[in-house]
Amino acid sequence: MLQDFDKTVRNFVHRPVYFRRDQDRYSVKRSTCRTTADMTFVRTRLEKSSAPVNSTLVCRQVYSTNLYLFFAMPRANTIPFPQGVVKVATRAKLQTSEKWKSVFQNKCKDHRYYEIVEDTLEGRFEHHYLVIEDNSSKVRAIQPVFFVRQNLVEGVPGKIRSVVDFIRKNFPRFLTMRVLMVGCAAGAGDMGPCAEKDEKWTANALLAVLRTFAQRNRASLVVLKDFPAKYRPALESFSSNGYARIPSMPMTRLPLHYQDWDEYFRTLSKATRKDLRRKFRKAERAPKIDMETVNDLTPYIDEIYPLYLQVHQRSPLKFETLTKDYFRAISKRMPDRTRFFVWRQSGKIVAFSFCLVCDDAIYDECIGLDYSVALDLHLYFYTLRDIISWSLQQRLQYYYSNPLNYEPKLHFDCELVPLDLYVRHTAAFFNPIFRRALRYLEPTRHDPVLHKFPNAQEL
Repeated sequence: MLQDFDKTVRNFVHRPVYFRRDQDRYSVKRSTCRTTADMTFVRTRLEKSSAPVNSTLVCRQVYSTNLYLFFAMPRANTIPFPQGVVKVATRAKLQTSEKWKSVFQNKCKDHRYYEIVEDTLEGRFEHHYLVIEDNSSKVRAIQPVFFVRQNLVEGVPGKIRSVVDFIRKNFPRFLTMRVLMVGCAAGAGDMGPCAEKDEKWTANALLAVLRTFAQRNRASLVVLKDFPAKYRPALESFSSNGYARIPSMPMTRLPLHYQDWDEYFRTLSKATRKDLRRKFRKAERAPKIDMETVNDLTPYIDEIYPLYLQVHQRSPLKFETLTKDYFRAISKRMPDRTRFFVWRQSGKIVAFSFCLVCDDAIYDECIGLDYSVALDLHLYFYTLRDIISWSLQQRLQYYYSNPLNYEPKLHFDCELVPLDLYVRHTAAFFNPIFRRALRYLEPTRHDPVLHKFPNAQEL
């Protein structure tokens, strides 16, 4: 009878599987198989045995008459759910897929960007792609995901961080976990439906399979990383099914409804205008600083990369570290969207900024500064003025800036662009406890400036 048989061993891809009734083990004596596109159906006869039966497959449904079993065995790289099946693919399998090339075509970071990130980031990321099909075998979505070992207290200051650092002297992996993350390893996340109307369907499919996929790959957490607030209606099912939605560090946005820099400058507060004039005068008294805009940073990579590292190493939050190959690849493979702003003083590069231009918006992705002169010359404000001026000349409508360094952005009258994390622990019994602990770990809790923004309540 069905109740006489135990469930198969978990992690069936990696371990032996055996069937047991009471204390007796049974070996396979005869079986027949029929394979379809996604499932193998087996009829097998069992006899008592002293050794476990080795198998790389697992029962999904079992029907027993005497000692004959009939069961369906999914392939290791597929996860069925009620409305279809998810196939786990590598980039190599997607190279010829037209669906993959079209999934993010309306996003600033299209499929090329995900490929560049996988090719060039340092090796701690393990990338996969979830190809989501419905019951008619139609591909409805392709969702990039990756595994990473994450420090859960990254960016947490004060006593909590001090205690954790002390414990890590003897236990280096304390409060670090292997995490399945959905989205992009270098930037905000996006959902990958083939049609925009399928966002909700895609979200429900991901909800059905992510925990299973994480457990198969021995990840303790599932995180939807840095998803813009516009996805909240589609991802509402996550919040009501065990996931905690917490704010990630937000981006900022400046509407560019001005003719030029001077008109915009007059809208700033009196105190901000006075402070900026003082900073700009100091820079103007130094040797002249010239700016140029290029699409390819390759000729300057050895000069600009140390400047990027200087800024990156000073950041309180570090998730990914961009590489020289990243900047080379983004220049070569996305020249239609990349803009590099380079500032020189007496022929030497003292600052650069990497931006993406998409439709009516410019996205300021990262900056590099020569700190031997940057603080004295207030180069950050100098570069920000030049980028905003250039954007106004191009008649762009919005300037977006990546997270962190919120104080100057507040005074520049930027608004917050909320990003969300959806988090759950894969262990059902531990997840409620973990959700309560997240309130102390969420990153925005520790930034004193964020609550000063007019739309901070949207986080």
